[in-house]
Amino acid sequence: MDAARLDAHLDAVGVDGYLIDADGEEADQRYLSGFDAPDPYFTLYTPDALRLLVSELEYGRARRESAADSVSRLGDYDYAEVRAESGARTARREVVAAFLADAGVDSVAVPGRFPLDTADGLRERGVTVVPDEQGVVTEIRAVKTDEEVEHVRAAQRANEAAMARAEALVADASVVDGVLLHEGEPLTAEAVKEAIEMELLRHGCGLDETIVAGGAQGADPHDRGSGPLPAHEPIVVDVFPRSKATHYHADMTRTFVRGEPTDEVRRRFEVTVEAMDAAFAAIEPGVSGAAVHDAVCDVYEEAGYDTLRADPSAETGFIHGTGHGIGLDVHELPRLAPEGEALEVGNVVTVEPGLYDPAVGGMRVEDFVLVTEDGYENLVEYPKHLVVEG
Repeated sequence: MDAARLDAHLDAVGVDGYLIDADGEEADQRYLSGFDAPDPYFTLYTPDALRLLVSELEYGRARRESAADSVSRLGDYDYAEVRAESGARTARREVVAAFLADAGVDSVAVPGRFPLDTADGLRERGVTVVPDEQGVVTEIRAVKTDEEVEHVRAAQRANEAAMARAEALVADASVVDGVLLHEGEPLTAEAVKEAIEMELLRHGCGLDETIVAGGAQGADPHDRGSGPLPAHEPIVVDVFPRSKATHYHADMTRTFVRGEPTDEVRRRFEVTVEAMDAAFAAIEPGVSGAAVHDAVCDVYEEAGYDTLRADPSAETGFIHGTGHGIGLDVHELPRLAPEGEALEVGNVVTVEPGLYDPAVGGMRVEDFVLVTEDGYENLVEYPKHLVVEG
């Protein structure tokens, strides 16, 4: 972690420390603490130390696994006694205030989603609580260490195995009356998603949901897809797993056709790959995410397709941003979009141009890259092709 960047923020805001009250699913919490727990716990960062306050249940594991210099238990501050006298809400407020006092902290910056009840309780006890409008920890997370890059890379290897399983199911299907059949039954989006999830589990990854959307369903970028998959039409497969061991994500999309696509579908695939290449060519440190997005829009507009840049009311064509950061969150900073900020060495960003029209279907291709000193490194090894053959 770039501690100097966080120290500078605390100094600029004029507070003693940075406090997070959340469970380990919250990415800033996990990043700062180096710990994962299903129930909320406190992480206090100050320039001299990183401290955790956890329940007795998590104390031993937090001492072994977290990045903290010290770990305290609720019981160290008589939590049970105060709870018996005044209730759990008051006890939690008293304990965290005492925890901060022990660290010599009487002012903290907190993330935007910090619990209001905790903030009110601290203020009632004389602690200054300042909302972090900048989202400094989220910004720091956007620049990946070498270890984090390897975590993302490992998740992507699992992702590619899952994508290969999905493609094989589509390729092995028979084309009968415009529908894909697998072992004599219609091949459904649900069956392909199940195969994806099973393959990811075999590789130590999981996901809550994925996208397998055929035909007109694929024309809605976030339609998860359902029912029988069509022949001769695009099938958008977007997989974004998370490693169970490291919690880092991967994210990749391919669009497949089993059968004979129309000339327009082929053209959309070719233009989308061209748009992706244009984005790659634009990526380097110091270039804004907005400029990368513009490079994609230029390709699509020159090919005669609508974009939101040209027409903010467009409902077909290229109707989303070009990409986003990826790490502990599947969508994080930086953004490759009209508001995208300057890219830095160590950013890991998706590049996912796409075209959408219910009359034609969806078309999206997605890789993700590491921003390097001399440009970028594509972390995706999976090939790009439209038609799959059995």
